[in-house]
Amino acid sequence: MDTRRTHLESHKYYHIYNRGINGARIFIEEKNYEYFLKKYDLFVFPYVETFAYCLLRNHFHLLIKIKSEEEIRSFLVDKYLNKKVEWLISNAFGSLFKSYAQAINKSYGRTGSLFEEPFHRIEITTNEYYQNLLIYIHQNPQRHGFVKDFRDYRHSSYYSFLGEVPTKLKRVEVLEWFKNREEFIDLHNKSLTFNEFNQIYLEHE
Repeated sequence: MDTRRTHLESHKYYHIYNRGINGARIFIEEKNYEYFLKKYDLFVFPYVETFAYCLLRNHFHLLIKIKSEEEIRSFLVDKYLNKKVEWLISNAFGSLFKSYAQAINKSYGRTGSLFEEPFHRIEITTNEYYQNLLIYIHQNPQRHGFVKDFRDYRHSSYYSFLGEVPTKLKRVEVLEWFKNREEFIDLHNKSLTFNEFNQIYLEHE
């Protein structure tokens, strides 16, 4: 599967992920994670609904849904009105990566590209895949050995679904996918089966 050429279309769900070029770190200090999310809110959030995320040292994962074309075009400035939705979304992510990379390069005395291009995207077409992917995203820090327990990791959306603090994530919709908060916790406490894990993992190869 060519995960870099999938068309991005309104009303569809996608797994978006990217990594540092040549495996380079994209998050160097704690403050970088928050800064990346602020840039995401600025450049990408207006175009998508966000269901989950996880930011790791040299890569990140997002689960998103592209907003309707009507909703997107309602806030565009004139010069973008004739652009296709796929271009608009790709440009939004490109602006995120460029702006973030410029700040990192300036702060840490580096030059050149920071992210691989183009970024990866996989369309999500089944309820089962959606649920397994969301668990996979949250469990990712543990799978990579960054923490012994993914629940101890600070830079994912996991805990946003357990409280009542206002969030821009689609909390209600996610918990409905899992039936309720208790089911969300219970399924996250279980490891994905070999087949469930490989369905997602092999697409990254």
